[in-house]
Amino acid sequence: MQEEIFCPECGDFTEHVTVKLGREHLVRCEVCGTVHPARLERTRLSHLRVIISATDASQRRTIEIPAEDQLTVGDEILVDDGVGDVAMVEITSIELEGGRREDTARAGEVKTLWTRAVDEVAVKVSVYRRGKTASYSLPARGDETFAVGDVRTAGGRRFRVEKIKVRDGRFLDRALAKEITRVWGAAL
Repeated sequence: MQEEIFCPECGDFTEHVTVKLGREHLVRCEVCGTVHPARLERTRLSHLRVIISATDASQRRTIEIPAEDQLTVGDEILVDDGVGDVAMVEITSIELEGGRREDTARAGEVKTLWTRAVDEVAVKVSVYRRGKTASYSLPARGDETFAVGDVRTAGGRRFRVEKIKVRDGRFLDRALAKEITRVWGAAL
């Protein structure tokens, strides 16, 4: 395996190959041929419990990430425990040992990450016609864009998007499905 390591003979970072692994890690410079010891950088991993809230149910996963990684509420991370499905999630809460919640923490301090799936979401839709409103749940990719004026179909009914409310409470003319709290539309 080749990697860039500082060569004391060349005085620069050059390609090296591993000569011996173990207690004493020896490498050989591909430029000058010098064999010298190299320090292995070992990354300490943290095992984190991740609760993923999805459309129909919550799932519990365990992931390994570098203990020094900084995690923040609102960050999107890829959850792949090597066993279940891979999911893109948004961190909604960070629980530390003792049950304390923080907005930011290093992975090594975290007990549980509370998240919501953002790769596949259900957009809540209210469609009104002649004074009556019907509610639907419209499956969508998280990165799908909804815009005022779009014509969509929910529950077999075509409607025009009239208003979009996003997670922070604002009303926008255009938003990604993963950011939407509710869409209001007029039946066609």
